[in-house]
Amino acid sequence: MSNAELVEYTPKLEELAQSQGLDFYPVDFEVVPPSFMMEVAVYGLPVRMPHWSFGVRYIYQYIQHRMGGSRIFEVVFPGNPNRAYLVNNNSLPENTLVTAHVLGHADFSKNNELFARMQSQVGYHIVEQAAERAHRIDGAIDEYGQKRVEAVLDAALALEQNIDINFPINRPGFPERMERRRGEETGSKSGFQGRFGELPGEAEELDTEGGGGSVRAPIPPRPEYDLLWFIAHYAPDLEGWEQDIFLSVREESFYFYPVFACQIMNEGWASYWHARLLREADFLPQQLYLDAIKAHSDVVRPYAGEKSVSLSVNPYHLGFHMWERIIAEHGLETALQLRAEEDDFSFVRNWLDEDLAEELQLFSYTTRRGRGGEEQYVIQDRDIHALREAILHPKFNYGAPRVYVSEMGTDGGLLLQHDHQTDGKGLDLDRAQKVLEYIQRVWRRPVQMVTVDGKGREQVLERD
Repeated sequence: MSNAELVEYTPKLEELAQSQGLDFYPVDFEVVPPSFMMEVAVYGLPVRMPHWSFGVRYIYQYIQHRMGGSRIFEVVFPGNPNRAYLVNNNSLPENTLVTAHVLGHADFSKNNELFARMQSQVGYHIVEQAAERAHRIDGAIDEYGQKRVEAVLDAALALEQNIDINFPINRPGFPERMERRRGEETGSKSGFQGRFGELPGEAEELDTEGGGGSVRAPIPPRPEYDLLWFIAHYAPDLEGWEQDIFLSVREESFYFYPVFACQIMNEGWASYWHARLLREADFLPQQLYLDAIKAHSDVVRPYAGEKSVSLSVNPYHLGFHMWERIIAEHGLETALQLRAEEDDFSFVRNWLDEDLAEELQLFSYTTRRGRGGEEQYVIQDRDIHALREAILHPKFNYGAPRVYVSEMGTDGGLLLQHDHQTDGKGLDLDRAQKVLEYIQRVWRRPVQMVTVDGKGREQVLERD
């Protein structure tokens, strides 16, 4: 690949993108070797906190790559500036396509409301911030030892998906006291009091005698889903450096959430724009354009074998065709507005219709014999609502079990509840027990979690 030619085409593609209506922060492109790219893809960032789990991910990615099961064209980190890494052994047409693709990502991340909200809270320099966090953790290892630091990282990274994006990153703590409601007594009411404590006139009488006032607020005052935040601020004996690790992992999870929650939209948007920009880039040689379009076909193809329909959704494929149809039928202005306002949940529910699902072969299929004995594929289930939810279900709650803090006892004990009704399934109890062990190491008090097993039977897991 000729870096000189790529450097020549990049500013021209940026100018073309802006003339077409894209709006993005500057992009710093860097061409790197495949080994570096694989590390970035696995760790999530060029420099990140050290932990054994990333090594396991690297080995898996390396084996997949060697077996031809995956190929990494680019990695881009939204920010101001954006940072984009391209592989140096890709061909010039491939990296030209990737450059145009990155510009689509850069436009999406600047203008999508979810991305913009998270960027404004986390900051626009995630690569530098992550490197600084990694440096602090290296310092903690020097001071407190590898074993202690790794135990905290075990717990924090096991919970990295358990955040609550409905609250800001810098949220206040719980109130220490709460106003007593009229007629309310301290402690829980049961039996006769619970049934008849609000008889006409009684509430006023209790308020007159008790004088109203406030009571100590329970911790938490409501179900708390941000486990990283809760442990960082309420673990009885957590030290400052341990809290820093939990909050660092939490902040990075906030940064990555829009990438996860907008994957179909974002990858589809970038794929639509790389195809459009290449088509209109009359400064590109004809052969380079043809080779780049061949790479485009590889990117947006469905996941399927030679003789089978697509068995899982390729976000590039689905997103590209959805955006292509929206722009063709409703215009670019509508697409720009959707790009700003929606995430995958609303995008798929509102814009994936039955006709497009059938065209892309997203429904479940079965086979039958034709009149001549030939094998034919026929649609087995045409329920568009079920299809949408099947696509979106793995994306709910960052793909993690929905677990919340139910109660912190007066002795410091912690009670967790698994919201299995929302999840629609039980937990892997062996894995859940291991995560509970990680939590107990940093909580340093008894920890319980109420859940169900794979057959829906209630289970109470405990670590003392």
